Amino acid sequence: MTMPRRSGVVGPDDGEMLRAGPVLHRVVEDGRATDGRLGLVECRMPAGWPGPPQHVHRAHDETFFVLTGRVRVTSGADTHVLAAGGLFVAGIGTPHTFGNADPDEPASLLLTVTPERYVGYFRDLQQLRPRADGLLDPAEIRALMSRYATVPYPQ
Repeated sequence: MTMPRRSGVVGPDDGEMLRAGPVLHRVVEDGRATDGRLGLVECRMPAGWPGPPQHVHRAHDETFFVLTGRVRVTSGADTHVLAAGGLFVAGIGTPHTFGNADPDEPASLLLTVTPERYVGYFRDLQQLRPRADGLLDPAEIRALMSRYATVPYPQ
């Protein structure tokens, strides 16, 4: 007899809350309900947050679905500003970064990672200490990314 799959239910105030500099990440699905196939993270960005250094993932895909505000996504030399309901897909090997395009209003997005291993990156970001301006050091972010099969772009 096949056992039924485990379902996951997360309420609007549930999930693992992670602070990384001025950004709040809420882990909605860490892979437990999907046997590691999918991770889901809500990213709440303050006004004008510039985002991480542009990078390329070698072992997972990401999607970025804008929930509120305006999010700037850059892939190589191409930049787009997406409003709520907009989606950006970064498959393995796609250079990308994202940030809050609005200097005055916060923004939020839902981020998927497949497989879920990259959720650990968001947990590890908490260990980095913000600089005097409140942002995380890009060199420290790149070093952390390298532990998750992620490389800077351009190299």
